[in-house]
Amino acid sequence: MSDSRPTLWHLTASHYSEKVRWALDYKQVPHVRRAAVVPGAHMVAAMWLTRDPGNFTFPVLQLDGRAIADSTAIIAALEERFPEPALYPSDPEQRQRALELEEFFDEELGPHIRQLAFHELANDPELFEVLIQRTVPGPLTRMGSGAVSYARTFTGLRFAAGSGETAERSRVAVLAALDRLDAELDGGEYLVGDSFSVADLTAAALFYPLVLPEGGPVPTDLPSPKGLERFRAPLTERPGYRWVQRTYERHRLPGVLVA
Repeated sequence: MSDSRPTLWHLTASHYSEKVRWALDYKQVPHVRRAAVVPGAHMVAAMWLTRDPGNFTFPVLQLDGRAIADSTAIIAALEERFPEPALYPSDPEQRQRALELEEFFDEELGPHIRQLAFHELANDPELFEVLIQRTVPGPLTRMGSGAVSYARTFTGLRFAAGSGETAERSRVAVLAALDRLDAELDGGEYLVGDSFSVADLTAAALFYPLVLPEGGPVPTDLPSPKGLERFRAPLTERPGYRWVQRTYERHRLPGVLVA
């Protein structure tokens, strides 16, 4: 493998990893993907790749001799290295607006929708096992019910997945983010200006665990945890929910992967 090829270290089902995969694919950047063999071990890999003991999460993109952590920083580097098609609006005010919305969804939606998804999966161990078998590479897939125990322990410690109180706060935050999405769209197709931008990509990618659109990381033939289905049911006709589905359909391109 040539060192000049961008290499993405990612977690298959992660919505932040999906955000970066989408940016690479939208720009049609040929790249290598390396999925974490065992979630949890990726934290050590992230620190090793970046040489930063404070960074213990994926995605990490190796690009031009650098190891870049954090989805926002990765997209900024991709914009500089592969400027077309642009994800940042050319108008300075619109660009600032797009970056503000990227930050909002990163901070006010991303952590909460992840916690809620893991909370509901923890309450459905059979489905959790199926999801692991379908989305996690390597030895974890051969552990059967042991994989579920490991995953429940890891997500409980890392994301408070076992906390019903935290999950309730997550539901409130996800609904607030959906309210914001509806308001920002105001009947339009794009969050900023009249073209697809980093704001649209971020909102759609981070809402995928709720909407489960065609083209997302999780197979759409899998059922959802019952608690997540109950939460989702009254939201499916919301403008923002439908917009996530359309945005995946219209803008989620297949990637250019190299061995």
